[in-house]
Amino acid sequence: MALSFDSDFLKKLEYLHVVSKKAFAGQARADRLAPKRGRGLEFADTRGYSPGDDFRHIDWKAYKRLGRLLLRLFDEEQDLPIYLFIDASRSMEAAEKFDQARRLAAALCYIGLAHLDRVTIMPFDETVREERSAGQGKGRIFRVFEQLEQMKTGGRTNLAESFKLFAARGRRQGLAVIISDFLDPGGYESALKVLQARGHDVYVVQMASEADRDPGALGDVKFVDTETEVVRDVEVTPALAAAYTKAWEEHTEALARFCGRYNIGYVRADVERSVEEIILQTFRQGRFVA
Repeated sequence: MALSFDSDFLKKLEYLHVVSKKAFAGQARADRLAPKRGRGLEFADTRGYSPGDDFRHIDWKAYKRLGRLLLRLFDEEQDLPIYLFIDASRSMEAAEKFDQARRLAAALCYIGLAHLDRVTIMPFDETVREERSAGQGKGRIFRVFEQLEQMKTGGRTNLAESFKLFAARGRRQGLAVIISDFLDPGGYESALKVLQARGHDVYVVQMASEADRDPGALGDVKFVDTETEVVRDVEVTPALAAAYTKAWEEHTEALARFCGRYNIGYVRADVERSVEEIILQTFRQGRFVA
């Protein structure tokens, strides 16, 4: 799959910010405000002067009025660590879910890079395979395209083990975005809680397709599990097809309810829709970008 965006879409992305419900102290100066008080441009507060403080930040006007030495504090603009987890298990092969996931990841990368956020791309299946730093600055997007194009699917989905491994690495707190179909036999609840317990702001992007919710045919059908390669011969009746669709919808609704209960961001991204529509409409409505 060749990844590229036209210049008009890239220009639209530059006006967006990835929104985090939390504020994290970053390492480098960037185009957002963090809670760390420093030498930024926007005045935030004052506090009493202590020996060793930089006397250049003393508020002399306040001293004249109050007779007290007060230090001026500023909000410092810093980078947001963004961790993009891309489900690369075999279940993502179906209906171009993996291709769409990579397009969405590329768009989110560009938004982050344009505002000097620190973006890390992590494909996972049964484990987090590797960490690929996107660098900083929108000129890095072409390298991101290459990295995403080289990704392949393989292995079974294991959200819990993958996120436990990531959590054990002790990465800085930031925004953890999981792009997945969340078709994990082991469930997703404990995995998402692991990321939250580490202080990350978690955002779920559920990949979905018409093929997920529609068995596609009636009569004698051979179903093959793409991850386990287990084969089942099933007679698909209209009642069974309806039950299949209902079960998938219940899975989606349960994921959305879980995210709402635990203050986890959630959006559903259907592969039948364009990336531009998902980013500019669905993600905005979900308050993921602004």
